[in-house]
Amino acid sequence: MKHKSSYLLVGYWSRIRKGRDVPDQTDIDPRVIKRFLSSTFILNCENPGRPIYRLAGTELCERFGFELKGTSFLAHWDPRSCLSLTSLLHQGLKTLQPVCLASIAATADNGMVEQETILVPVSFNGGEPIRFFGMIQTISDPAPLRGHPIAYERLVGSQIIQEDEPTSRYRLEPASPPPSLWIHPRAPHLRLVASQESPAP
Repeated sequence: MKHKSSYLLVGYWSRIRKGRDVPDQTDIDPRVIKRFLSSTFILNCENPGRPIYRLAGTELCERFGFELKGTSFLAHWDPRSCLSLTSLLHQGLKTLQPVCLASIAATADNGMVEQETILVPVSFNGGEPIRFFGMIQTISDPAPLRGHPIAYERLVGSQIIQEDEPTSRYRLEPASPPPSLWIHPRAPHLRLVASQESPAP
């Protein structure tokens, strides 16, 4: 995790569990997280392959350019990312652990920012955990998004967050040739590079 608010959210999630595997959605107090409430959302993952926004903060709706409630979480991700995200959502619910996503988001005119998404599993009215409480933060300079909604997003790393290893590294996705979206037309010699300790297979 890179953003300070990511640590705050995971710490808050851990505190309100009170000895349970996961907290209930009703345990979340908006007043406690009001500093970043506009960047949060609730995701229904009864079917991890079709996650749906139940609620989304005003800042997120502005960032994507429309009301997110009732829409698909996967709608703006590239196909390869969708496959990885479906697996990660399933794994987060199975292990009852938070998930951290690192991504590159781009506008229609190729303005790009780095984002970090935190997903913490929650139950609802004491039922089985089929929801995530989440938060999306911009890590890099947000200037490219001013007045330009996010059109596409690509997953570049992921991490299942263990409480005893809160700073473990991202698990990087295997390298692949970037689609044309990620190459700026005025700078064809630039490319996105993810560093790793060992080469990807």
